[in-house]
Amino acid sequence: MTKTAWVFPGQGSQAVGMGADLADVCVQQLAIATDILGWSVLDVCQHQEKLDSTLYTQPCLYVVECLLADQLMAQGQQPDLVAGHSLGEYSALYAAGVFDFAAGLHLVKRRAELMSQASSGAMAALMGFDRAALETKISQTAGVVLANDNNDSQVVISGTPAAVAAVMTDIKSKRAVKLNVSGAFHSPLMAEAAAEFETVLADVPFQSAKVAVMSNVDPSPQTDATALKERLKQQMTGSVRWREISLALPEQGVELVVEVGPGKVLTGLIKRTCKGLPLKNVSDVDMI
Repeated sequence: MTKTAWVFPGQGSQAVGMGADLADVCVQQLAIATDILGWSVLDVCQHQEKLDSTLYTQPCLYVVECLLADQLMAQGQQPDLVAGHSLGEYSALYAAGVFDFAAGLHLVKRRAELMSQASSGAMAALMGFDRAALETKISQTAGVVLANDNNDSQVVISGTPAAVAAVMTDIKSKRAVKLNVSGAFHSPLMAEAAAEFETVLADVPFQSAKVAVMSNVDPSPQTDATALKERLKQQMTGSVRWREISLALPEQGVELVVEVGPGKVLTGLIKRTCKGLPLKNVSDVDMI
C-alpha cells in the first residue's frame, strides 16, 4: 500500500463556488453547519467579498475540506499521516478522528470571530530573498516574527505595522506584498485572542488521533490527544512551520501527498521543497 499524507489548505485557498458539488451528497452535514453558524456555507461560497472575510472564510474552508475528506473515506481511502496549514490543521484533526465535525466547527467559528476582530498589526508575504539576512533582520527588529515558513523562498512575516514595514524595506526580495488581513496572525500580538480561545478549546474533548498529525507549531508526528490539544493552543500565536512539515514527509516514508480542499497552494509549496514526491489534488467530488 502507498503511504499517503493528506494535507489541508488554510485561508487564502478559498474559491468562489467551492463545495457546490457537495450539496446533494452531504445534506445532513451541511444542515448541521447551518445550525451551528446561522448561515449557509454554500450560499456564502457564491459571493467573493463575503467569502474573503475571515469571519466566513475559515468556517467555509473547514466545512468543505472535512466533507471532501468524508467522501474520500467513503470511497475506502485513508491517510497514513495528516497535516494542515493554519486553519487547515482543524480539518486535519477532524480527518484523524480527534474531534467530530460539529465540535470542530464550533472551534473554527469562535476562532474566526476572534481573528476577524483583531484590529492591530500587519502581515506581509516575501518571495525570493536571502534567508540568513531575513532571519537576522527579524531577530534585530522588535515586534515582528516569521509567521508562515512556507518554503525556502516564500514566507509570511507578522507583527506591528512599523516592524513589518521595516523588514519589507530592508530585505531585498523578488516580491514583497502586504496582506489584506485584519491583524497580525501567528504572532504574539494575537495573545489576547488566543487566551480567550483557549477557554473554548478547554471544553472540547479530544480523542487520540487514528493517524499521526503533524502540527503547525511542532511538525513531529503525534497521536496523543493531550499533546495535540496543547499544540493547537499555541497555534494562534505560533509560527506555521510548513517548510519543516514538507521536509518531514519523505522522512516519514510518505509516497503520495493529497491536498484535500480548494486550490493547489500546498502541493505547490511541497513540490518546490520535496522535488519528485508524487502529489494529487482533490478540490471537488469528481476528483476523488
